[in-house]
Amino acid sequence: MRFLIDFFPILLFFGAFKLYDIYAATAVLMGATVVQTALIYGIDKKLQTLQKVTLVLVLVFGALTLVLQDERFIKWKPTVLYASMAIVLAAALWGWKKNLLHMLLGSQLKLPQGVWDRLAVAWIGYFFFMAAINAYVAVAFSTEAWVNFKLWGYVFPVVFLVGQGLYVAKYLKEEEA
Repeated sequence: MRFLIDFFPILLFFGAFKLYDIYAATAVLMGATVVQTALIYGIDKKLQTLQKVTLVLVLVFGALTLVLQDERFIKWKPTVLYASMAIVLAAALWGWKKNLLHMLLGSQLKLPQGVWDRLAVAWIGYFFFMAAINAYVAVAFSTEAWVNFKLWGYVFPVVFLVGQGLYVAKYLKEEEA
């Protein structure tokens, strides 16, 4: 169920783009993200910071896209989100000596500090990679190719998360023993 809630805005965006155009798709994405956020809040009775940031960015960049009739804004929203996340994680880890992943997930996962630090660095790299690849596709390819990338590009987070799970699993087994 949660998987469907997480992915339905991008699926609706993709469908609206294929049936209409980028502007209709942007409006659909904005509405779907509001509904998604409301559903998550209804289930969890709270929102994570990333969910709030995503909602604000979708609404701001979506509104700019629609009002100015300029598709570049919605195409650059993921780059801004990913780069922001990378910068925040990096500044916290190396500037303030705080591991935000550990702070957010430490109560759910018992891992050695070194593992938390490596995970944070991996997430920083992942977010910078995703920002760069979105920027590249947004600039170098057509809007249709970018929209297709948004849908099929979900292979990147799936592969990354599976890799993270495999990496963390060996430490969880050690903890159980």
